Amino acid sequence: MDSLRLKNNSRIAIIGGGPAGSFFSYFLLDLAERSGIKLKVEIFEKKNFSKLGPAGCNHCGGIISESLVQILSSEGIVIPSSVLQRGIDSYILHMETGSTRIEKLLHEKRIAAVFRGAGPLGAGENGGKSFDSFLLDLAKKKGASHVNEKVTRVHLNDGFPVITTKNGSSKTYDLVAGSVGLLKLSLELFQNTDFGYQPPHITKTFICEFSLGAEKIRHYFGNSMHVFLLNIPRLDFAALIPKGDFVTLVLLGREIDKNLVHSFLTAPEVIQCFPPDLDVLNGYSCQCYPKINIKSAVKPYADRIVLLGDCATSKLYKNGIGAAYLTAKAAASTAVFRGISRYFFRGF
Repeated sequence: MDSLRLKNNSRIAIIGGGPAGSFFSYFLLDLAERSGIKLKVEIFEKKNFSKLGPAGCNHCGGIISESLVQILSSEGIVIPSSVLQRGIDSYILHMETGSTRIEKLLHEKRIAAVFRGAGPLGAGENGGKSFDSFLLDLAKKKGASHVNEKVTRVHLNDGFPVITTKNGSSKTYDLVAGSVGLLKLSLELFQNTDFGYQPPHITKTFICEFSLGAEKIRHYFGNSMHVFLLNIPRLDFAALIPKGDFVTLVLLGREIDKNLVHSFLTAPEVIQCFPPDLDVLNGYSCQCYPKINIKSAVKPYADRIVLLGDCATSKLYKNGIGAAYLTAKAAASTAVFRGISRYFFRGF
């Protein structure tokens, strides 16, 4: 149906300015421009990604595969060195039976470490530029408008999505894309719209930051990610990731809590990785227990509505930023070249 296609001056709202939302905005505007279509795109994002600590962070380990860095470069998106905190060129695997070093595959695959906000609490000028801020700025340069307001309701009126913000204003759009992460209230925006959306299955994780300084990180970690496969109940995987003056700890498993964190940090295999004078139980400046997607959502699409990123689907325990890129570009291509009906979004 022609009514379910984008055309000149179509209005698109993206709720959430993280990687999936910013990638979607960028590629939507880029592909529309190549097709001779002028769109009006608004990104609703209340968080300021340039702030230190939880206020600016999207609570993620901040790992990007080298292949994604190269793919983005081929798209004309060059991530500046101020955003890429460190290139990881090897892994050190720790188990109860010992440790071993694993070089990058065929000496060509690396990963990059980034901060999702401006850096952890206490970073000051040593934090660096936020990856999410870089992507949002990229979308704005492409022509998207940033709306610094919180969306409180999404509903349909005569088949068109309507967004209401906290200040009480409402606007009607031709297409709404949701990149809202996994917060309960954000997911309810689309559950309450009654098109059959059911959020992903989730579990709780743990992330914290150790401020060690560049010299100690060079000595104790270098450019290696330390990976742990330990016999600790409910823990599936853990990693220590060097970034600038900080080392990020990520724990993945089932309903991680303070007891599990304590068990991990007091394990001999973990303690030996850090400087001997560091109190690992009290030595981190920033911590959070974010949620992670462990099973895709049901029906993350409808006529004129599509969900992206973690609130739709992601790779289990791996490369969530890469998954955001893939789904966002696929959804943008579908919207521009095929249409904005649920039938097309179902197959993208």
